[in-house]
Amino acid sequence: MKKRILFLLALFFIWLPLLAVQKPVFLLYHHALASGCSLSDYLKVITHGLLLDCTMAGYLTALPLLMTLVSIWLPGTFYKKLLKGYFGIMAVLIAAIFSVDVALYGYWGFRLDATLFFYLQSPKDAMASVPLGQFFAQLGMFVVYASGIYWVLKKCIVPLFPETQVRKRLSGSLVILLSGGILFIPIRGGVTTSTANVGMVYFSQNQFLNHSAINPCFSLIASLSKQQDFAAQFNFFPEEERKEVMETLSSSPRTGYGNEEDSMKPQTLLNTSRPNILIILMESFSANAVGAVGGDSVITPNLNRLSREGVLFTNMYANSFRTDRGIVSVLNGYLAQPTTSIMKYPAKSQTLPSIAKSLTNEGYIANMLYGGDINFTNMQSYFFGSGYSRITADRDFPITSRLSKWGANDDITFRYLYEDIKSRDNQAPWLTTFLTLSSHEPFEVPYHRLDEMGLYPNSVAFTDSCIGHFIEKLKELPVWKNTLVIFVSDHGYPYPKDVTGYEPRRYHIPMLWIGGAGKKPVVIDKLANQTDLAATLLNQLEIDHDAFTFSRNILSPDYPEYAFYTYSNGFGFIDSTGISVYDNEGKKTLIETPREGSDLRLRKGKALLQTLYDDLGNR
Repeated sequence: MKKRILFLLALFFIWLPLLAVQKPVFLLYHHALASGCSLSDYLKVITHGLLLDCTMAGYLTALPLLMTLVSIWLPGTFYKKLLKGYFGIMAVLIAAIFSVDVALYGYWGFRLDATLFFYLQSPKDAMASVPLGQFFAQLGMFVVYASGIYWVLKKCIVPLFPETQVRKRLSGSLVILLSGGILFIPIRGGVTTSTANVGMVYFSQNQFLNHSAINPCFSLIASLSKQQDFAAQFNFFPEEERKEVMETLSSSPRTGYGNEEDSMKPQTLLNTSRPNILIILMESFSANAVGAVGGDSVITPNLNRLSREGVLFTNMYANSFRTDRGIVSVLNGYLAQPTTSIMKYPAKSQTLPSIAKSLTNEGYIANMLYGGDINFTNMQSYFFGSGYSRITADRDFPITSRLSKWGANDDITFRYLYEDIKSRDNQAPWLTTFLTLSSHEPFEVPYHRLDEMGLYPNSVAFTDSCIGHFIEKLKELPVWKNTLVIFVSDHGYPYPKDVTGYEPRRYHIPMLWIGGAGKKPVVIDKLANQTDLAATLLNQLEIDHDAFTFSRNILSPDYPEYAFYTYSNGFGFIDSTGISVYDNEGKKTLIETPREGSDLRLRKGKALLQTLYDDLGNR
């Protein structure tokens, strides 16, 4: 009996270094982010991370414990073969999760979660973001790590499994069952009221160090367990208190036209109530790369120039960090979720109001253009469900035009868009939405003006050059007189390199309205979200927007001025009093600028998040 207990103890404790070794490797891999970290920080990452490593070691020991229990009643040599198979599978899974996680962190800024499976629905497109050299580096890491785990377990643990019979089977079974009860303690995360969670390993004001301490296998499992019961998540306040806080974030009346005194009417930007509308969603365009809104002055000369011709929104913030969430924020006026994406759930996303649905009800023809795979992240079902009648994607371009890893580059798609608009009969007003793609990782474009600045700024400069050429040609067409072109980012990007994944600079984006349908150039400095485009645009068209719960008319005199964004299980809230950023996992405030008023800002952000998830759960 002692041999069986020794086997279980040895297995549990040998898993710990096998999992803990991920921490220094992760820190070394991201050495640029860890440049200011000391040896003490490295050690703290490992020691604090042991909490979740113990939890995973408990999970990984559970099946061998069951095999040990069965062996008391049915001894045999075949258990060692079963163990080898089990250890081989676990070695592959653990190494695969870590190898993917360590690579994606540099792009996402958070440890692996269920988002992975959303993107793996289209593996070809998911791999398009990964440079070839990095792919082979991660493959090598996977092979070495998986082989190492399997070799250690095969040499050190498998021989310890006892083949001898147990005389006192009943008492022996009770001992193993008791061992299982003890094993449940690390699985649960301790004996306190709280259970194992990602936040339990947080120990520093440096968010990168906290992330480094997380076990990616646990992060993935925990994320998967939180995907369905949305209404039960983020219940910060009792219902009445939530409503009370939300009232301070709402403007009234919502429609903003037809029933107000002249002094209370919103500003009118357009010279027609039924213009053709072209929404250009600029992939990963950060305000830090656009001179017109305070960014680098040399990257986007065309947008900088065009910004003097139209309505420029200088304090616009994206609601999220990924395209699938940013698209919904812009086109549906729906806040992005920090732990999931509503686009993942067609049954829910099709219930959302949308700009396209509102306009098609008014006689508009709505179509969508994207040079990549429209099946990626459920986009095709989403766009059809949002009211678009025609979708053009990579499949509609010849193979010779799809030279980018993602599909057709922006020069190809802008040329297609121009020819398509030129050929329209203009009998009915139209809405066209165009999602660019060239400024997406890996930023490989047929353009080299800013190569010395880096891949990202050069790719943004390429798309900007395409924008400039397209607009100059569009101005020559008769349709320009009655067209409104809206440029807005789907999300920002961590540029320059010192921008973290949760600070406001990561989410500051440009929005620009130009075209013959506009009255005159205007600069609007109000704090706003990309979700506010829906209510603001529909109000200009004198179309009701009551269904857009989370969208506000920026031009309304009683517009509640604030910006809200979400990152991986956290949120930021900005208003006239300052900035507050909150991490839901660690249950801690990451930014308080200034501290005065931070409690009220956090209350507002939490109320928004709670309201969002209540709404998501009820759809």
